Formats: sequence, C-alpha cells, structure tokens
Amino acid sequence: MSAAIPDLPRLADYDVILVNSSAGKDSQAMLDEVCVRAEQAAVLDRVTVLHCALGHVEWPGTAALARRQAEHYGVRYEERHRERGLLLDQVRQRGRWPSSAARYCTSDQKRGPARKLITQLVAELGPLHRPARVLNCMGLRADESRARLKKARLSRDEAATSGKRIVDTWLPIHEWTETEVWQRIHASGVPYHPAYDEGMTRLSCSLCVLASRADLIRAAQLRPELAAEYADVEAEIGHRFRNDLSMTDIIAAASAESGQQSARCGAGRLLRRAA
Repeated sequence: MSAAIPDLPRLADYDVILVNSSAGKDSQAMLDEVCVRAEQAAVLDRVTVLHCALGHVEWPGTAALARRQAEHYGVRYEERHRERGLLLDQVRQRGRWPSSAARYCTSDQKRGPARKLITQLVAELGPLHRPARVLNCMGLRADESRARLKKARLSRDEAATSGKRIVDTWLPIHEWTETEVWQRIHASGVPYHPAYDEGMTRLSCSLCVLASRADLIRAAQLRPELAAEYADVEAEIGHRFRNDLSMTDIIAAASAESGQQSARCGAGRLLRRAA
C-alpha cells in the first residue's frame, strides 16, 4: 500500500536519493532531471544510480551504458541482480511466464534487489538517531499505461519503510510526453541505447511480455537466437509467452516481415535499374 504525499520532494530533506535505471529512454531522462535538481540543491553526492542487471535477456551493452550515464553526472553507480537466478531461471522454476497480472519479474528481479541496496545505503550512513529518509526515483510515465496513469507522482512506500528508514517513491517524469523525454536526452548529450535507432520503442528486456507486438517482432528480428531460446523455454514449460501471442508466433511474424522487407528492397533495386 502507498500513501499519497501532496507536495513534490525537497531533495535536501533526503539522506539517500536512489535512481533506478534500466538505461532506457525514460530512465535516462529521469536521471538527468534528478541530477539537475540535486545539483541545484547541493545534494548531488547523495545520488546513487542502480541498474538491476537481467543478464543476457536485456539488450547487449545495457549495463555498461547505465554505468556510463551515471558517470556522466559524477554520481555513484551500483549494479545488482537477483541472487536466486535470473529471469529465464525463474520462468523455468515457476513454469509460467510473467504477465501484467503477475509481474514477478519486476518484484523479484528489480524491486527486491533495490530494497537490499536501500538497506545497505542506509547502513552506510551510520548512526543518525532518527529514521533515514530515502527517495526512490523511478522513470514511470503516465501515458504508458492506465496503471501508471493512476500512480501518484510522490508517495510513501509503506512496504519498504521501517523503524530505521522512511522511503518515498518519486516519479520525476510522470507527466512527460515521449517527445519531451527525447528532447531532454538530446539536450543532455548523453548517449542512448542504439536499439532505439533499430526500431525499438522501449528497452527493458529484449523480449518483454508487456511489450507491443511490433516491438516483440522487431526484437526477434534483431535477436533471433534469444527468441529461439525463449521458444525453447515456452515448449519446455508448456506455457505460452503471452495468452494472445506465443513466442513461436512472434518468430514466424518476424521471419515473414523480414522476407517482405527483402522483397521490397529487391523490387526497389529492380525499379532503379529499369529507370
């Protein structure tokens, strides 16, 4: 349960400012926003960037990019992962893929490691003779889904709060549009992941159960070996990747679209020669 807090955060009131980064566009724009505000408040040294590594299911170079983005602002970078196995290990253990109704990938692969790091960062503060104040920053935007639209921009995380710490969750770019996100990225001069230039609209896992059909097909074209591995896991556990879309369907669509693109390119070359 989260309790809404009416005002925006005063960064100087927090002992720890944690920025959760997937190295994707929203995380990147959020990181710039947080660091600009933290520098203005003279608390940039309290910012730590966390990347929860997902192993080979995330886009190649993602963790290195998250580190590079943090280094650009001169803030601390930490990388964590689920100690009891990465995503495909967990899918095999559960015998089911994550879904919008059962997002164990988020809770176990990201939220769990983040809370462990919060515990570590609070311990590093030493005796405060009061609960430490932690600001947990996330790059969620309202126009991504109905669920995210309903989220408060600033809220108390009661589940992560204890006698030793008070944890607030802040969504710095909650009202931003995708255009505003890209404007901030380009203005910052910080590199973004090349998967976007290859046609992806989101980063996260290469093949995310919550991604659009178009993104899944494009990802399968860009990472056919990973898509084939997903299809093998799908067959192994006997559970479809998504109720409306199996990984076998995605691979077939990716192959068909690749063939159509090749045919169009070939027809274009013939037309140019004829001209």
